[in-house]
Amino acid sequence: MARPPTAVQRRIIQAADPVTGRIQGTAAQLTGLVRLRLAFRHPRPPHDYFLTAAGHRLREQPETPDRADEPTPVPEQKPGVFAARLGGEEAPEGGGQARIHEVRSAWQGLIEMRRITNPDGSTDRPCGWERAHLVPAAALALEAAGCRPATPDGEGYRVTSTPQPEAVGVRHPAPEGRRACAAALEQAGWQVGEYTEPRTGARYLLASPRRA
Repeated sequence: MARPPTAVQRRIIQAADPVTGRIQGTAAQLTGLVRLRLAFRHPRPPHDYFLTAAGHRLREQPETPDRADEPTPVPEQKPGVFAARLGGEEAPEGGGQARIHEVRSAWQGLIEMRRITNPDGSTDRPCGWERAHLVPAAALALEAAGCRPATPDGEGYRVTSTPQPEAVGVRHPAPEGRRACAAALEQAGWQVGEYTEPRTGARYLLASPRRA
């Protein structure tokens, strides 16, 4: 990246769609972000602009303004921003049909991101964003397939990071629950294997995004 983005460019990045990375701005602003390799113009109509992997990383970093002559934008807090359930947390407020709708919309957005960012337009395997956000990507696939996440006092899946560079761990106390999680992830384009934890003897799934 030749130079840091301006405050205006940062505002465009911060306002990007949290799932697809679609951005909006003037032609000059969007072209400037492409030059910085923080965005790209989709080759197919309507030729929208989207954040690159570098743009997504910058969006998630806390803003540290370094220009005294530019106003510091206040990051907008979006109370409705979707977050996949990893398991173990309290159920979000306004669950039920509202949550089902949110999950469905997020999953459809992720499928669209696959279509846009996978070189061949494939939607049956994970894209770069999912590889950079393994835990929430796997959790979204599970919740979208109808698998039940664990609550503080209830059984369900729990998705965690692992020491392996491109793999997540999925735990479920019930064999049928693990089988359902494995089937959901495989359907979403992940490779899944079941293993035994040496110290505890507990069974768990190890899942990684399929590349082909």
